[in-house]
This record gives sequence, structure tokens and C-alpha cells, in this order.
Amino acid sequence: MQTPKATGFQLDIAADLHKWRTFLAIGELGSLTRAALFLDSNQSLLSRQLNALERECGARLFTRTGRGVELSEVGRRIFPQVRALLADAEQLEREIRGEARELTGRVTLGSLPSIGHPLVGRLFTEVRSRHPGVHLKILEGSSGQVEEWLADARVDIAILYRYGASLPEHEQALATVDSYLIGARGDTLTTAAEVPFASLHELPFILPSAPNGLRTALDAMARQERITLAPAIEADSLPLQKLLVEQERLYTVLPLHAVWQEMQERKLQAARIVSPSLQRSVSMAMARQKGPAKAVSAVAALIVQIVDEMAQRGMWRPSTPE
Repeated sequence: MQTPKATGFQLDIAADLHKWRTFLAIGELGSLTRAALFLDSNQSLLSRQLNALERECGARLFTRTGRGVELSEVGRRIFPQVRALLADAEQLEREIRGEARELTGRVTLGSLPSIGHPLVGRLFTEVRSRHPGVHLKILEGSSGQVEEWLADARVDIAILYRYGASLPEHEQALATVDSYLIGARGDTLTTAAEVPFASLHELPFILPSAPNGLRTALDAMARQERITLAPAIEADSLPLQKLLVEQERLYTVLPLHAVWQEMQERKLQAARIVSPSLQRSVSMAMARQKGPAKAVSAVAALIVQIVDEMAQRGMWRPSTPE
């Protein structure tokens, strides 16, 4: 009977997979700074890890450029093998931890405040009920900030407003929202269900400052319609906008879901802007090469479901006709 023999693997520089995770992140993002953000680390630590890895390999893995770093000839040659190695290691870890049976991991969502406020509470409840092993992290910011977080892979999922008929590639339309003129309780202009865009001429507004997607669209439409938008004050804070509309009887322009609670409490009024209307899409985008894939997909599916249910309540309209 032949005696069984153990496989004679001899590992040296491939023994520590964390340093190869650093190599992969830098190679994909082309920047130590972006890689540090992606890995929740710091640039100096990644630089030391990269230097140590290059010493162990006896070759330069990257070349420095004016805009960051790029893979050297050696780096490009081994990059696919390193990616495959880490993918196999991640699959093994998931099987050991039982992720195939129960979803686990942290999913980071980046959103605008006006979208996040009505969505996040319900999302947290659903995730905790259906996937208790999944931990949510929420980041709120301006459109520019959310897009930057998405590009840097600081978020797994981004919820954004988009203007225009088409969406960027790889984004999913969730809903269509109309713009409303928001006024204080008892205001005569916003008592009606609809208000012509021309009625916004020289109203005392509180509006976000440029650059801002809504502000840019409003200013462009005002020029087109030959009216003057006159902000009495500019503020990017959504709570402040709503507070000053209520207390100082200013006006602002928001989607209906952003003032849903205040309307239920009869603190604010809303009239849909028409002739012409100002519409935007709520879209969802997911970062590539980030987060536990199954958990991210599960959270994204819950977001779609919740947005559809909110459409049934009248907060916005479905992205496609029913």
C-alpha cells in the first residue's frame, strides 16, 4: 500500500495575503490616497507595505506618475494571478464563516439628505429583520460628495438625483420625482395643487448655493422662462431650509418626500411646479470591487422594494409606467 504524501507547498512572499490586498487596491485605483480610503487605512502605512512587498519581490511593482502610480511591467504580469488568489481566499473565508448560509458584513450607503431621511429608517428595520448579520453604515452629503465617495469606493451603494432623460451607465432608475414650491402653513400661493413656474418670479427664497444640481436646473429654467429667482438666503442644510420656510415664511423648492412629515403635521404646504415642470430621477449605483457582494446585493434589493412601496404612498412616482 502506497503511503499518502502531503502536498509540498512552500510559501514565502505569498504567505501574507494582506499585503497583496494592498497591491490589488493600489493597482485598481491608481492612487495610494484612494487605496487608503478604500481599505480604511492611511497612506503612510500603505506606502510602507508596498515598499516592503517590492523588497521581498526584488522588483518594482509600480511606477510613480504625476497623477499617482501605475503598474510596472512586473506588476501588470502578476496582477491577474494576485486577483485570482485573493478571490479564492475570500471564497474560502466565506465558506468557513458560513456566509453562504447567512449574509454578513458591512454595507455602506451614500445618499443625499432629502432621499436618505425617508428611506434609511425603513431600510434599517428591514435589514435588521431579514439579515441580522449585515451592518449598515450611512454617509450623507451633497451630490458631488456622494459621487466622489462612489468613485473612491468609500460607499458600496450610492443614491443620487439625476436630471435629464438618460442615466449614466451602470445606474438603475428607482423613481421619478417632481419639484414642488414649498411654503408655510396658510400661504396662499402654495394652497393650490399646482403652481406655474412663472409664479416663482422674485419670490423670497431659501435655496442651496451653487454648485448644486437642483440650483443649477432652477437657474437654467429661470433664464429660459425669463424670470428672476431671488434667494433671500442660501443654505445647503435641508433642516434649515424647512425651518426658515416655516418660521420666516420664505419659499424653497424640494421634492415632495423631503417635506412629507412636515406636511402630515401641517407645518408646510407644497404645490407642484408646472408649465414647465422640473423633474429628476432617483438613481442607484454600486461601486465596483467593494464590500461583501451578497450583502450589498441584498441591501440593494431592499432599497428597490422600499422605494416602490413609497411610490404607492405618493412620495414619488415609479421610474417606469405600471
